[in-house]
Amino acid sequence: MDYSWPDFVGNLGVLAVLSAYFLLQTGRLGAEALRYSALNALGAVLITVSLLYNFNLSSMMIEIAWFTLSVLGIVRALRARREAG
Repeated sequence: MDYSWPDFVGNLGVLAVLSAYFLLQTGRLGAEALRYSALNALGAVLITVSLLYNFNLSSMMIEIAWFTLSVLGIVRALRARREAG
Protein backbone atom coordinates (compact mmCIF):
# COMPACT_ATOMS: atom_id res chain seq x y z
CA MET A 1 0.00 0.00 0.00
CA ASP A 2 1.30 3.41 -0.96
CA TYR A 3 0.77 6.29 1.46
CA SER A 4 0.42 9.46 -0.56
CA TRP A 5 -0.41 13.07 0.25
CA PRO A 6 -4.19 12.54 -0.35
CA ASP A 7 -4.08 9.79 2.27
CA PHE A 8 -2.35 12.17 4.68
CA VAL A 9 -4.91 14.92 4.01
CA GLY A 10 -7.76 12.44 4.53
CA ASN A 11 -6.23 11.27 7.80
CA LEU A 12 -6.03 14.87 8.99
CA GLY A 13 -9.74 15.13 8.17
CA VAL A 14 -10.52 12.02 10.19
CA LEU A 15 -8.50 13.47 13.08
CA ALA A 16 -10.49 16.73 12.88
CA VAL A 17 -13.87 14.96 12.92
CA LEU A 18 -12.88 12.61 15.73
CA SER A 19 -11.41 15.51 17.73
CA ALA A 20 -14.67 17.42 17.44
CA TYR A 21 -16.62 14.39 18.62
CA PHE A 22 -14.19 13.77 21.49
CA LEU A 23 -14.43 17.39 22.62
CA LEU A 24 -18.23 17.17 22.46
CA GLN A 25 -18.39 13.94 24.44
CA THR A 26 -16.00 15.18 27.12
CA GLY A 27 -17.96 18.39 27.59
CA ARG A 28 -15.16 20.64 26.38
CA LEU A 29 -17.19 21.83 23.41
CA GLY A 30 -20.93 22.23 22.93
CA ALA A 31 -22.82 21.09 19.84
CA GLU A 32 -23.96 24.69 19.30
CA ALA A 33 -20.40 26.03 19.34
CA LEU A 34 -19.03 27.52 16.15
CA ARG A 35 -15.75 25.65 16.67
CA TYR A 36 -17.56 22.30 16.77
CA SER A 37 -19.24 22.81 13.40
CA ALA A 38 -16.14 24.40 11.88
CA LEU A 39 -13.97 21.47 12.94
CA ASN A 40 -16.49 19.04 11.44
CA ALA A 41 -16.67 21.04 8.19
CA LEU A 42 -12.88 21.14 7.95
CA GLY A 43 -12.72 17.39 8.50
CA ALA A 44 -15.32 16.75 5.81
CA VAL A 45 -13.45 18.93 3.31
CA LEU A 46 -10.13 17.21 4.01
CA ILE A 47 -11.66 13.75 3.70
CA THR A 48 -13.36 14.84 0.46
CA VAL A 49 -9.98 15.90 -0.95
CA SER A 50 -8.65 12.40 -0.34
CA LEU A 51 -11.77 10.92 -1.94
CA LEU A 52 -11.13 12.89 -5.11
CA TYR A 53 -8.01 10.74 -5.56
CA ASN A 54 -9.42 7.45 -4.24
CA PHE A 55 -13.11 7.75 -5.06
CA ASN A 56 -15.79 5.89 -3.14
CA LEU A 57 -19.38 6.97 -3.80
CA SER A 58 -20.76 6.04 -0.38
CA SER A 59 -17.97 7.89 1.41
CA MET A 60 -18.38 10.92 -0.84
CA MET A 61 -22.11 11.02 -0.10
CA ILE A 62 -21.56 10.98 3.67
CA GLU A 63 -18.88 13.69 3.46
CA ILE A 64 -21.12 15.95 1.38
CA ALA A 65 -23.90 15.46 3.94
CA TRP A 66 -21.45 15.99 6.84
CA PHE A 67 -20.19 19.23 5.29
CA THR A 68 -23.71 20.48 4.53
CA LEU A 69 -24.90 19.84 8.08
CA SER A 70 -21.75 21.46 9.46
CA VAL A 71 -22.41 24.58 7.39
CA LEU A 72 -25.91 24.64 8.84
CA GLY A 73 -24.38 24.53 12.32
CA ILE A 74 -21.95 27.33 11.42
CA VAL A 75 -24.79 29.53 10.15
CA ARG A 76 -26.84 28.89 13.30
CA ALA A 77 -23.86 29.64 15.55
CA LEU A 78 -23.13 32.89 13.73
CA ARG A 79 -26.78 33.96 13.92
CA ALA A 80 -26.85 33.21 17.65
CA ARG A 81 -23.71 35.31 18.14
CA ARG A 82 -25.20 38.19 16.17
CA GLU A 83 -28.46 38.08 18.13
CA ALA A 84 -26.64 37.89 21.46
CA GLY A 85 -24.27 40.73 20.74
